Amino acid sequence: MTAEPDGPEDRLRRFATIWSRAVFPVTSTSLTRPELEERLLPLARRLRGALLERGFDAETGKDVGAALVDTHCTDPDALSHSLDCVDAYLVLYCGEDGPQEDLRNRASRLQHAMAAGFARALRERTLAEQETIAQAALRAQGVVAQALHSSEARFRAVFEGAAIGIGIADLDGNVLQINGALLRMFGGSEQTLRGRRVQDLTHPEDAPQTWKLYDELVRGEREHYHTEKAFSRPDGTVLWTNLTVSLLRDADGNPQYQLALMEDTTERRLLNLRLRYEATHDALTGLPNRTLFFERLEKMLGAGEGKRFGLCYLDLDGFKTINDSLGHAAGDRLLVEVADRLQSCATAPGEMVARLGGDEFVALTTGPDTRHEVDELAARIMNALVAPVSIDGRELTVRGSIGIVEGPAGERSAAEVLRSADITMYRAKSAGGNRFELADPEADARAITRHGLTTALPAALERGEFFIEYQPLVHLGDGSVRGAEALVRWLHPQHGVLGPDRFIPLAEHTGLIVPLGRWVLEQSVRQAGQWCERAGGAGPLRVNVNLSPCQLTHPGLVQDTVDILERAGVRPEALCLEVTESALIGADDDLLKPLRRLAEMGVDIALDDFGTGYSNLANLRRLPVSVLKLDRSFTQGMQQFPADPVDLKIVEGIVSLAHSLDLAVTVEGVETGAQAEQLRILGCDTAQGWYYARPGPPDRLHELALVDATG
Repeated sequence: MTAEPDGPEDRLRRFATIWSRAVFPVTSTSLTRPELEERLLPLARRLRGALLERGFDAETGKDVGAALVDTHCTDPDALSHSLDCVDAYLVLYCGEDGPQEDLRNRASRLQHAMAAGFARALRERTLAEQETIAQAALRAQGVVAQALHSSEARFRAVFEGAAIGIGIADLDGNVLQINGALLRMFGGSEQTLRGRRVQDLTHPEDAPQTWKLYDELVRGEREHYHTEKAFSRPDGTVLWTNLTVSLLRDADGNPQYQLALMEDTTERRLLNLRLRYEATHDALTGLPNRTLFFERLEKMLGAGEGKRFGLCYLDLDGFKTINDSLGHAAGDRLLVEVADRLQSCATAPGEMVARLGGDEFVALTTGPDTRHEVDELAARIMNALVAPVSIDGRELTVRGSIGIVEGPAGERSAAEVLRSADITMYRAKSAGGNRFELADPEADARAITRHGLTTALPAALERGEFFIEYQPLVHLGDGSVRGAEALVRWLHPQHGVLGPDRFIPLAEHTGLIVPLGRWVLEQSVRQAGQWCERAGGAGPLRVNVNLSPCQLTHPGLVQDTVDILERAGVRPEALCLEVTESALIGADDDLLKPLRRLAEMGVDIALDDFGTGYSNLANLRRLPVSVLKLDRSFTQGMQQFPADPVDLKIVEGIVSLAHSLDLAVTVEGVETGAQAEQLRILGCDTAQGWYYARPGPPDRLHELALVDATG
């Protein structure tokens, strides 16, 4: 048994080898299989790059499909085998460690792009060949005309020996002569064609201008015309041709005959139709794919006033779990069953179902009353998914989330409609799934704004659009300012000043929270150093900085903190790192180890939002914290008079427990003097809130500290 290749290049080479073995038997080329493999290797490398790039580029797949034509892999089976290889082996050998479902979806899109590029290249090649044949036909026309004037023997040699079909008729349309090539095209005897009139050779597929051009030619108003035309064979089949008809004049220049030159394009047309079908239909389910759906949707949206549409965007709930637990083969069988059920739901005129990729489907309905019809269509889809699907003896429950968009044609582009449906579908999924939701322009706008903020975050940090405000921490016993919490803000060019609730979750989702958090820590520690200098050694003003769960797991947390403190010349006691209670619920020793190291250095660790989680209070013994920061929900019950006795008892118990563990207690959200006094009586140590000061610039904190010192 041979070992599997280890490195990415070895795995890429293995994929190219499998690919070459699949297509070599159906490739008309003088290359050996190893030589073909070398031709396919750079194409495989481009597919791997497109698979792993952050953004999807369909042009790469189209270029690879076109390159197959250039490599003489023009047989339809060569494309089919290539797509099968990409489907079965691209993610396996080139996917590395990325998310498999995303990679398989991207591989599916690459297959569609390859098929489209293959079809386009084959069509361009065909057009080039047609042009060559047309030029040859014109030259043949000149030769035939000269032969008629000079030598019947020479004409006969050209006429019979030509590879293209040639027919001669008089100006009344009577067929006078045909060559062997033309006879073979029609598949009948010479008697079936000679003596017939050209006007009798009509076909239902004839373009409207075909016979108009013919009439102009026999009247002598044009010298020739070229068109694609179908003919009916005696056996009932259809012959498709590239037809060039030219006018032959006598020695005096008078019209005398019409000369028809035909190239049989039947097989090529069938191939193009097959490639078109493969490029516009999903290989697994047979449904229209994203390409065909967008064509239909764009056509509908451009239909003009008075037309309406309804669109259902379906995503299966929990499909990844089925794929992961039962395998992709079972997942594919499930998708085929779902596709069959969806097709049975959209059978009315103006309705269609398509698969966009993965487990995403879309259903489109058109008509004068799509408000009602699209709701009925969504209900039919949900009902169709109720019955379990039996796969390998298992009864699988299928559920889906649907986003519905309905409206008049002409107001939005296809991309905007699909984006709104996608956003609405995820809103249905977030609400628990197995339901459908109607599109809401305001919800769409919020989602689009979130996406815009997410993409703008990296550049915002580089451009210095973030700044920090500080909210004082006040000692409840003597009212002195002991420090401040650093609160980051984003001065967005379009949206103005944004609070952390608008962008911190986005930064955590994208991983930008690590560099952003490091910047906040560096700025805040430097500011703490400046406060200490201005205080003239009267004691450090401590700065509290929030740490996200992502920062807690970052390996450079301790070293970054040490470096920042040393560069700013600030003692560790002047820094307090706030960690939410939920981030430490169930934390193991590996997660707590960095916090313990920082605490041993002298950095205070505060347990933020305490009381909102469900951690066992006994766990406080194993956490390296020195401060409990009570959530503002406890202070809200103290705004009334008398204060809620339950809240008072809870706070009193927490304060007593904290002090018994040698922990300080800080309270957030203090808005009135009555709250402050009550918290002081309960034994809380420090507080912050609008009663003392709103978050503001750093100089304001120093002014408050001076007032306390002189007051």
